Amino acid sequence: MRIARFSIDGNVAFGAVEGEGPDGLVLDIIKGVPFADFELSGTKVPVSKVRLLPPVLPSKVVAYGRNYAEHAAELGHEVPEAPFAFFKPSTSVVGPGDPIAYPSFSQELHHEAELAVVIGRMCREVPRERVADVILGYTCANDVTARDVQRREKQWARAKGFDSSCPLGPWVETELDPSDLAIQCTVNGEQRQLGRTSQMIHSIEELVVNASEAMTLLPGDVILTGTPAGVGPLSVGDEVAVTIQGIGTLTNKVIKRG
Repeated sequence: MRIARFSIDGNVAFGAVEGEGPDGLVLDIIKGVPFADFELSGTKVPVSKVRLLPPVLPSKVVAYGRNYAEHAAELGHEVPEAPFAFFKPSTSVVGPGDPIAYPSFSQELHHEAELAVVIGRMCREVPRERVADVILGYTCANDVTARDVQRREKQWARAKGFDSSCPLGPWVETELDPSDLAIQCTVNGEQRQLGRTSQMIHSIEELVVNASEAMTLLPGDVILTGTPAGVGPLSVGDEVAVTIQGIGTLTNKVIKRG
């Protein structure tokens, strides 16, 4: 099931996405929230008539760096022996179609296409064999990075945590085998990144175990799983799109920060 979060006439709701193609998609409005038992209302609205929002509002985004060997190599980094985590704040999250505001303190903004794991229930110290039980589904993410700031400041909080640095969407796919999915990033229609989730150094199970060993994960929390090689610059006016096999495409435009 594809679950979207959207607004219409000033109201926010979740809906199950049905149909195919940009003009054939409709939302069957969900009674309740997708983190508990819910029913479909049978009330349907075309996706073209709503504004798609970030599919979840996470209390935290736990992101993992250098989880693809070729990406680590292209930046001159060693591959970490253990999963390498950092945080993006909830205020970094934006949805499909929302702008990415180029931060005033950076001169080198980069895209990073990633598979995002959406947590479905509160959990802590999850054993590897139970990881699937705590995952709601998967969505597309762009771990937008101020690369010059990352190099200069070493600690990544500002470089990766600024407002609008974590686009998510367009929806959560709940029925998906994430082990070998194609991940693509284009900028103005030109391919920049192309990889597969099977190239991850540390698996999704390892990442969920690693995060939940240290902290309680809440429904709607997001885990970013790393980016394949091919990261590169973004400029004001660019349109960047992240496409993941079996999920869809997340598109955002870069604007000058006001």
